[in-house]
Amino acid sequence: MYMDSRDEVVIVHSSDLHLGTDDSFSDRDRLANLPKVLGAATEVKADIVLLAGDSFDNHRQPIDLLERAAQILRDYNKPVVILPGNHDPLTPDSVYRRGGLGEVSNVSILGLNADKAVVFPEFELEIWGHPHFDYTDMSPLANPRPRTTRWQLAAAHGHYVDEARDPNRMIGSWLIHREELLATGADYVALGHWNQCTPVGNGEVNAHYSGSPEYTGTVNVIRFKKDGTVEVGKPCLQLLNQMPQTILTSIYWHLPDTDVLTLVLLPLTVISSSRQKQTRFIGIDHRILRPLPF
Repeated sequence: MYMDSRDEVVIVHSSDLHLGTDDSFSDRDRLANLPKVLGAATEVKADIVLLAGDSFDNHRQPIDLLERAAQILRDYNKPVVILPGNHDPLTPDSVYRRGGLGEVSNVSILGLNADKAVVFPEFELEIWGHPHFDYTDMSPLANPRPRTTRWQLAAAHGHYVDEARDPNRMIGSWLIHREELLATGADYVALGHWNQCTPVGNGEVNAHYSGSPEYTGTVNVIRFKKDGTVEVGKPCLQLLNQMPQTILTSIYWHLPDTDVLTLVLLPLTVISSSRQKQTRFIGIDHRILRPLPF
């Protein structure tokens, strides 16, 4: 089924899940964020899930945890693209190598079982990105790939800076500069490394950090539309995983544009609901408390 016969291609972008976080004082499920993100992707009928770096917190993970993560991805049974980040680079002892995640048929790990790009002919889409191979500095958006498909998505894990390059800077910290965003020419640039969900750049390119789902409580939903436009939204994981789909659609897609923009720009930490169809939803973030009229 090609784009001419479908209205849109839907991608869920998340990052910084930090699965298996070393937290000796907690008995919580250290893989809990993964099924939440995949569950959200199911609810919005995503065609592809993209995890833009630091899916795992470190390589010191027990094999049983890695095997369970592989099974969760296998059970999801739809395409998942993973970009290794600075916490989980493709070193010889990488979690992706030890856990056999590259052997899961629906999972493409850039730099491991896929090159630096994955093409989805059925969606006329290419997703490319430079994986972290070790802990040294690198340029996450260097040498952008020429476009060969109708839609192109670039993924990068690093720190965005607006200021000019400093030739005397000793530590690069995996920097991403504005001109590099523009040079991609991509329809969407999926960024990881920041816990906060926020757009970056001057708006000429759709470039967004998804933020950590544990911190923001959201994922980015990208819709490549048949008319050539791109929509970006950030629905709440709690609502996606717990509320009926009929109400979800009304909350997320029928908000006025100004409220959608507010949700995009501000990191949500809580959204509560009375679970009744005729109701008002309250979005709470770090700075404001405002009702979202419905």
